[in-house]
Amino acid sequence: MNSNCQCPPEPMPHLASIPDVQGRDDDRRIAIDQVGVKDVRYPIVVPTIDGGHETVDATIDMYVSLPAERKGTHMSRFLEMLNDTRSGMTPDRIIELGQALCKELDASSSKISVRFTYFIEKKAPASGRPGLMNYIVDMTCDSTASDHMFTLQVSAPATSLCPCSKEISAYGAHNQRCLITAAIRTNEMVWIEELVEHIESAASAPVYSVLKRVDEKVVTEQAYENPKFVEDIVRDLAMMLEGDQRITWYHVQSENYESIHSHNAFAEIKRTK
Repeated sequence: MNSNCQCPPEPMPHLASIPDVQGRDDDRRIAIDQVGVKDVRYPIVVPTIDGGHETVDATIDMYVSLPAERKGTHMSRFLEMLNDTRSGMTPDRIIELGQALCKELDASSSKISVRFTYFIEKKAPASGRPGLMNYIVDMTCDSTASDHMFTLQVSAPATSLCPCSKEISAYGAHNQRCLITAAIRTNEMVWIEELVEHIESAASAPVYSVLKRVDEKVVTEQAYENPKFVEDIVRDLAMMLEGDQRITWYHVQSENYESIHSHNAFAEIKRTK
């Protein structure tokens, strides 16, 4: 075979000549609530509160509703439209994508979920040594062609110290790592960093990725002077979210990984303002 052959490539078949199987009628006449693509690994760009950007490795689910008379949806269009949106993945862009999916795929509703690990530089409280803390973020949008419901959820680790243990013990008190989660809906932009600050403020003390001995002393004493039950954590966090006029709905929870019990402690609050 001549490797220098300049033969033209085989022509692509014209789109009109390819059967649209998904677009055919379905005689079972059963509507589907959600159909689409799940667990799509994709890099997206997320704006930060200081005006910068962070590129994250996201896991994305994208669905639309399917009417009873249609056989299937067009899966490739989900990824085509995601590719046009991934640069600057703000709530507004996710809402636009959800509504565009409804129009492009002729669906009455759509759902998009974007999950990723978000890193924030955090300085140790005494030494000032910087370190990266990781937080789990989930942005979810339920849309129609003309309406939407967007939810931002952030999960952050923290420290809790038991008030009962401190009260009844001759010295010391048991504490635990806890995972605090806040989901919110808003009428204005609330940054991930702001929600993290609310969450960490509700705990006995925050946790850090880098701590020197002088920092360990500060964090240990801060927790000891600020004991909290799991009930205290969710109530204090709820009060902070209640006081933010941008937030119209919230769901908060804390799971405390007990250090002297074989079970975990849990509490949650869900409210519409």
